[in-house]
Amino acid sequence: MNNELDSFANYLLNTKKYSVHTADAYRTDITDFIKFYGGYRGNACLREDLARVDTLGFRAWLADRARRGLSAKSTARALSSLRGFYKFLGAEYGIKNTAIGLISSPKIPRKLSKAIEPDAIEDMSDIIREMDNEPWVAARDWALVVLIFGCGLRISEALSLTLRDVAGRPEVLRILGKGSKERLVPVLPAVYDAIEKYLGLRPKVGGMRYEVGGKEYDALTSYFLPPTSYLFISIRGLPMTARMAQKQVEKIRHLLQLPDYVTPHALRHSFATAMLGGGVDLRSLQELLGHSSLSTTQLYTKIDMSQIAAAYNKAHPRAKKPK
Repeated sequence: MNNELDSFANYLLNTKKYSVHTADAYRTDITDFIKFYGGYRGNACLREDLARVDTLGFRAWLADRARRGLSAKSTARALSSLRGFYKFLGAEYGIKNTAIGLISSPKIPRKLSKAIEPDAIEDMSDIIREMDNEPWVAARDWALVVLIFGCGLRISEALSLTLRDVAGRPEVLRILGKGSKERLVPVLPAVYDAIEKYLGLRPKVGGMRYEVGGKEYDALTSYFLPPTSYLFISIRGLPMTARMAQKQVEKIRHLLQLPDYVTPHALRHSFATAMLGGGVDLRSLQELLGHSSLSTTQLYTKIDMSQIAAAYNKAHPRAKKPK
């Protein structure tokens, strides 16, 4: 089955334009089923065997994943991966299976996204300065927090920005999101103020120069090595990773004794909640966040309504319980 899996991975990467991480996740899910079904039948699972899997075989796999303690969300994704693989096998190899269409995905409870209180975000500024001995590192971490909260970016989107992207303080940033979908995001002056302070303190390594806010800053290398011209860098001068950012926010969370849900992604939720509370319509919010489905954006209406309900119960005379 390795040849078929390799072909499917190439299809995901080159035709569907999925990321390497996503293609690897698909392969892991499909391999999990192939291994299970081989053990379920008592011998190796070949390509032709996939056409003969019945509903009992698929349900046995789902039950096995439940016994292993895998979440409903993980299993739903795995089933989706397997459906995609079967669709590919049908088109490329003529291997078809109608039984998988009769299998329902596990129901996933949709949790409300939790937002960080604006006061807590302001408190982060002071604690970040106390955390690091290097002023430029503190300025970097605060610039990243302000950027994600101010623009509603995913952590991967924020860390993929280069010096060229912010040169000249453009009113909007061109963001390449999930599925290589491009969107335009407005930028507040406070975001650029934080970025400029960081760039002014960041170690100069030489190379090309870029103008930001009327000032010149050194890029890390020449045009021929664009990856090292990333806006956010590590202490070693390499591009900052998502895990580095998560660890920094974890330190901030512990020092401020904030809840566990305070993560870089929660800053994005805070942006969405603030926008909705400020009167931004769902379609506009969907565009700002880069959601492919409006139903994902609609989750924030539940957050907003819960806040409205809490305010109503606190303030409205008729909401008070009789003595």
